[in-house]
Amino acid sequence: MNPAPVSAIIVGAWLLINGILHDIFVLRSEHGKVYNRDLLRLLMDGHILISCGIILLLCYKGLQQNQAYAYFIALTASFSILVYCAMIYPFLKSVLTILLNLALSLILILAYFK
Repeated sequence: MNPAPVSAIIVGAWLLINGILHDIFVLRSEHGKVYNRDLLRLLMDGHILISCGIILLLCYKGLQQNQAYAYFIALTASFSILVYCAMIYPFLKSVLTILLNLALSLILILAYFK
């Protein structure tokens, strides 16, 4: 059994849900009352999570069929989130997101070479 498709679904759903919640809470905060550079930056943070989450969800079928492109796309999305988490780490320590994406990356690499 290949754990990559289910892992991509779990991490993709985690990112998508967290991105949507992030944007909701930003829009409900003081930042959401005025459209400015800070609001746009905060909304882009949520957009990064949402986009990578959707990409991982869309990779499910390709991973199930053991398509090489799906592994590369999923790994790129997961790596992008790791880079994003590294950049925001001084402000927000997203340890669970880091661990989930490290695990997904490892699963994808091992499943690809299996």
